[in-house]
Amino acid sequence: MITTHLSPTPKPRIPSPLHSSSSHHLVVHLPLPLPLPRRHLHHLAKPPAAAAPDLLASVESVASAASVLAAIVLVHESGHFLAAASRGIHVSQFSIGFGPALARFRLGPVEYALRAIPLGGYVGFPDDDPDSGFAPDDPDLLRNRPVPDRLLVVSAGVAANLAFAFLIVYAQALTVGVPVQAQLPGVLVPEVLPGSAAARAGLLPGDIILAVPGAAPDPSVPVLVDLIKASPSKKVPITVSRTTPGAVDRESVELTVVPDTSVDGTGRIGVQLSPNFRVTRVRPQNLADATVLAVREFTLLTGTVFDGLRQTLLNFSQSAEKVSGPVAIIAVGAEVARSSADGLFQFAAVINLNLAAINLLPLPALDGGTLALILLEAVRGGRKIPREVEQGIMSSGILVVLMVGIFLIVRDTLNLDFIKEIL
Repeated sequence: MITTHLSPTPKPRIPSPLHSSSSHHLVVHLPLPLPLPRRHLHHLAKPPAAAAPDLLASVESVASAASVLAAIVLVHESGHFLAAASRGIHVSQFSIGFGPALARFRLGPVEYALRAIPLGGYVGFPDDDPDSGFAPDDPDLLRNRPVPDRLLVVSAGVAANLAFAFLIVYAQALTVGVPVQAQLPGVLVPEVLPGSAAARAGLLPGDIILAVPGAAPDPSVPVLVDLIKASPSKKVPITVSRTTPGAVDRESVELTVVPDTSVDGTGRIGVQLSPNFRVTRVRPQNLADATVLAVREFTLLTGTVFDGLRQTLLNFSQSAEKVSGPVAIIAVGAEVARSSADGLFQFAAVINLNLAAINLLPLPALDGGTLALILLEAVRGGRKIPREVEQGIMSSGILVVLMVGIFLIVRDTLNLDFIKEIL
């Protein structure tokens, strides 16, 4: 998920005080494959090795993913910018990226720039710029505006991304249709580790587990996981449905699995489990149908993303490795573009929702952190928090985010397949 914050007009140094710029760093929580519902995972499946894309196709897919990411950052920053402009608040800079400017131009009082470091972007306000020409008590400086105006400007980035995500889903419904999941009996086994207890028992990728002792006739993934963990070194009979070569119908096979014992004493059999479902695409008959489908899909995606964030925060020590930067996001997006062009709709919507979700967290360097400080000021009866306190909080947050962002770019780059081959 993409973090964001409010801080000062960027100089060659790291920005510090609050209320001078809205800065958005591309530090993204990327549960793989993104916090998509399982019914959408087919969008992110790797293409067969035999169908490796040529160089041109790879470049096009990377460009598509990068364009989606740039558009999402642009939308977020535009939300802050337009909210400020609508209230007559002074704005000095609008930038995509950080660091040295690759291109820049000026329209009126605002400088627009494309910068070299792809860690997000910012909207700069001249509140703390002594060369801005504005008096410190100018009522149209952001820091001098009443609480409702500042809340509007800070929250507008999140609102813009939520609106953009809905428009993406609506465009998907109108063009390629919305994926709809039909639940099927049993639990799917997508992968079996070689040499594992499951492999020794004869379980194969593609098998569907239909029945286990002590479970309902139609077992679920949690039920199976709990049963396996509770049965180390014990025989567990299972009934699976399997497609055999040359056969038209699936056949039922009885197997007995003896889970290995993990270091913590629980059982494990070495498989990946997934709900068994069939995905079909529903295309609307008219605009009313498209609206209903889009609202339903947007609600499901939003719930999945926010629930994924909640689970990540509750189990951060186990999910910290899923936090990724722009390199990993573009890599996943490129894979989506190669495997399914319409999958870019889902990719773009989920990244937008990730951005909105994480920016609502009340942490320094995030929009949520700034909102918390403004609300605290309102609770204090309009008494402003000391500037040095704001500067200390936001500067520390910005520094941490920048360091994490650079670390993630390096780590994600080293994890790319072609870099691993070189090394």
